[in-house]
Amino acid sequence: VQLQASGGGSVQPGNSLRLSCVVSGRSLSGHTIGWFRQTPGKEREFVTSIRWSGGTTAYADSVKGRLTISRDIAKNLVNLEMKSLKVEDTALYYCAAGYGVIISNQRRAAAYAYWGQGTLVTVSS
Repeated sequence: VQLQASGGGSVQPGNSLRLSCVVSGRSLSGHTIGWFRQTPGKEREFVTSIRWSGGTTAYADSVKGRLTISRDIAKNLVNLEMKSLKVEDTALYYCAAGYGVIISNQRRAAAYAYWGQGTLVTVSS
Protein backbone atom coordinates (compact mmCIF):
# COMPACT_ATOMS: atom_id res chain seq x y z
CA VAL A 1 0.00 0.00 0.00
CA GLN A 2 1.34 3.43 -0.95
CA LEU A 3 0.00 6.70 0.40
CA GLN A 4 0.60 10.17 -1.00
CA ALA A 5 -0.46 13.13 1.13
CA SER A 6 -0.81 16.65 -0.24
CA GLY A 7 -2.47 19.99 0.42
CA GLY A 8 -0.42 21.44 3.25
CA GLY A 9 0.49 25.09 3.38
CA SER A 10 0.68 28.24 5.45
CA VAL A 11 -2.50 29.97 6.59
CA GLN A 12 -3.61 32.49 9.19
CA PRO A 13 -5.63 31.44 12.23
CA GLY A 14 -9.29 30.98 11.44
CA ASN A 15 -8.67 30.00 7.83
CA SER A 16 -9.16 26.64 6.12
CA LEU A 17 -7.14 23.99 4.31
CA ARG A 18 -7.92 20.70 2.64
CA LEU A 19 -5.49 17.81 2.86
CA SER A 20 -5.76 14.85 0.53
CA CYS A 21 -4.36 11.34 0.67
CA VAL A 22 -4.30 9.10 -2.38
CA VAL A 23 -3.99 5.43 -1.53
CA SER A 24 -2.83 2.84 -4.05
CA GLY A 25 -1.52 -0.67 -4.23
CA ARG A 26 -4.39 -2.85 -3.12
CA SER A 27 -8.06 -2.98 -2.29
CA LEU A 28 -8.88 -0.88 0.75
CA SER A 29 -11.72 -3.11 1.91
CA GLY A 30 -11.16 -3.84 5.58
CA HIS A 31 -8.73 -0.95 6.00
CA THR A 32 -8.84 2.10 8.21
CA ILE A 33 -7.26 5.31 6.98
CA GLY A 34 -5.99 7.66 9.65
CA TRP A 35 -4.49 11.12 9.86
CA PHE A 36 -1.85 11.80 12.46
CA ARG A 37 0.24 14.87 13.11
CA GLN A 38 3.61 15.50 14.66
CA THR A 39 5.59 18.48 15.88
CA PRO A 40 9.31 18.49 16.72
CA GLY A 41 10.10 16.71 19.93
CA LYS A 42 6.63 15.23 20.33
CA GLU A 43 5.10 11.86 19.56
CA ARG A 44 2.84 11.38 16.58
CA GLU A 45 -0.70 12.38 17.59
CA PHE A 46 -3.97 10.92 16.35
CA VAL A 47 -6.18 13.40 14.50
CA THR A 48 -8.93 11.43 12.80
CA SER A 49 -9.70 8.15 11.05
CA ILE A 50 -12.22 6.60 8.72
CA ARG A 51 -13.05 2.96 8.14
CA TRP A 52 -13.07 2.30 4.41
CA SER A 53 -15.91 -0.20 4.64
CA GLY A 54 -18.86 1.68 6.11
CA GLY A 55 -17.22 5.09 6.56
CA THR A 56 -17.30 5.20 10.36
CA THR A 57 -15.19 8.11 11.60
CA ALA A 58 -13.38 9.06 14.79
CA TYR A 59 -11.86 12.38 15.86
CA ALA A 60 -9.49 13.65 18.48
CA ASP A 61 -11.28 15.95 20.91
CA SER A 62 -8.97 18.81 19.94
CA VAL A 63 -10.24 18.83 16.33
CA LYS A 64 -13.85 17.73 16.73
CA GLY A 65 -16.20 20.14 15.01
CA ARG A 66 -13.42 21.80 12.99
CA LEU A 67 -11.96 18.96 10.93
CA THR A 68 -13.91 16.56 8.75
CA ILE A 69 -12.59 13.37 7.18
CA SER A 70 -14.23 11.82 4.13
CA ARG A 71 -13.43 9.22 1.49
CA ASP A 72 -13.97 8.96 -2.24
CA ILE A 73 -14.18 5.25 -2.94
CA ALA A 74 -13.97 5.62 -6.72
CA LYS A 75 -10.70 7.59 -6.47
CA ASN A 76 -9.17 5.78 -3.47
CA LEU A 77 -8.91 9.22 -1.94
CA VAL A 78 -9.28 10.48 1.62
CA ASN A 79 -9.84 14.17 2.26
CA LEU A 80 -9.36 16.11 5.46
CA GLU A 81 -11.24 19.40 5.51
CA MET A 82 -9.71 21.70 8.10
CA LYS A 83 -11.65 24.77 9.22
CA SER A 84 -11.15 27.39 11.93
CA LEU A 85 -7.49 26.47 12.09
CA LYS A 86 -5.55 27.34 15.21
CA VAL A 87 -1.87 27.98 15.80
CA GLU A 88 -1.74 24.70 17.72
CA ASP A 89 -2.79 22.83 14.57
CA THR A 90 0.66 23.54 13.12
CA ALA A 91 2.32 20.19 12.45
CA LEU A 92 3.48 17.71 9.86
CA TYR A 93 0.39 15.73 8.91
CA TYR A 94 0.63 12.08 7.90
CA CYS A 95 -1.96 9.77 6.42
CA ALA A 96 -1.71 6.10 7.25
CA ALA A 97 -3.46 2.84 6.42
CA GLY A 98 -4.02 -0.21 8.55
CA TYR A 99 -5.81 -3.47 7.86
CA GLY A 100 -8.17 -4.96 10.41
CA VAL A 101 -7.75 -2.10 12.86
CA ILE A 102 -10.10 -2.65 15.77
CA ILE A 103 -11.96 0.35 17.14
CA SER A 104 -10.04 0.40 20.40
CA ASN A 105 -6.75 0.69 18.48
CA GLN A 106 -7.69 3.20 15.80
CA ARG A 107 -6.10 6.10 17.72
CA ARG A 108 -2.77 4.32 18.06
CA ALA A 109 -0.07 4.94 15.43
CA ALA A 110 1.23 1.41 15.90
CA ALA A 111 -2.03 0.03 14.48
CA TYR A 112 -1.20 1.44 11.02
CA ALA A 113 1.33 -0.42 8.90
CA TYR A 114 1.55 1.96 5.96
CA TRP A 115 2.43 5.65 6.05
CA GLY A 116 2.66 8.51 3.61
CA GLN A 117 5.45 11.07 3.56
CA GLY A 118 3.68 13.88 5.43
CA THR A 119 2.51 17.32 4.45
CA LEU A 120 3.27 20.43 6.49
CA VAL A 121 0.53 22.67 7.86
CA THR A 122 1.59 25.99 9.35
CA VAL A 123 -0.92 28.24 11.07
CA SER A 124 0.43 31.62 12.10
CA SER A 125 -0.44 35.27 12.01
